Amino acid sequence: MAANGTASTNVASDKVFLIWGGEGWVAGHLKELLQQQNEKVFTTTVRMENREAVIAELERVKPTHVLNCAGCTGRPNVDWCEDNKEQVIRSNVIGTLNLTDCCYLKNVHCTVFATGCIYAYDSKHPPGGEGYLEADPANFGGSYYSATKSKVEELMTTYSNCLILRLRMPVSDDLHPRSFVTKISKYDRVVNIPNSNTILHDLLPCAILLASAGDTGIYNFTNPGAISHNEVLALFKKHVRPDFEWQNFSEQEQSKILKAGRSNCELNSDKLAKRMKDFGVEVKDVHTAYDECFQRMKANGVK
Repeated sequence: MAANGTASTNVASDKVFLIWGGEGWVAGHLKELLQQQNEKVFTTTVRMENREAVIAELERVKPTHVLNCAGCTGRPNVDWCEDNKEQVIRSNVIGTLNLTDCCYLKNVHCTVFATGCIYAYDSKHPPGGEGYLEADPANFGGSYYSATKSKVEELMTTYSNCLILRLRMPVSDDLHPRSFVTKISKYDRVVNIPNSNTILHDLLPCAILLASAGDTGIYNFTNPGAISHNEVLALFKKHVRPDFEWQNFSEQEQSKILKAGRSNCELNSDKLAKRMKDFGVEVKDVHTAYDECFQRMKANGVK
């Protein structure tokens, strides 16, 4: 499908943004933010692995910046990837590299919305301890999805035009089906493990700042700190749904109902927080960010 886009008559700059995976959840938020900033923005659903179509789209839209929100996460969850490995490779490895490479050849900055689900707590990085840094090697391959993501990230770092943002358990200000809060609020039982989270309201504007500035390399793209499932749901109950109740179960019990393992970890986001200070932006810690997120939900009538 060809690119679709809108542009304000009061364009803020000479930048042209093209969002890949343009019909997706995160892509929709990015498009809205860029439109609010009067930036010229287009979206596309062209398959990343189709090199000829990708090149044609880049030549037609002529973007200065590509925001890659495309990829295969599986429906209803990453367990799907265990039985569809060829499709996962085609999208998450071949497609992601192809788009990045085509952007490189066209001198286009490429921001990849990647994942931090490539780590697991270990003796050096226990819950409540030291978080994983951008340069730490991936140590979680319990799901095929995560295995492909860690491999392609290592290859993408070769490209001088590529910015890699590691999101984890992203959350929006509504109860969108893709939001982490929506998912765990619908489960019969949840584990209770601290994790890094990405509050989209806070961090997507940071992605635009980084892309616009031409930053490259890897950023752990999460709010500072870690928060447990119970802490998230307690805040949800406090602000949004006072009658909400939930039950816990152990990781061992959870593993019996899952086809693939799940990443649990804390990412160190000091690099992101330090860089944002250059723009006069404070990245709120995950507990504060969640509290404010749920307050916005309540104010918007979300139940």
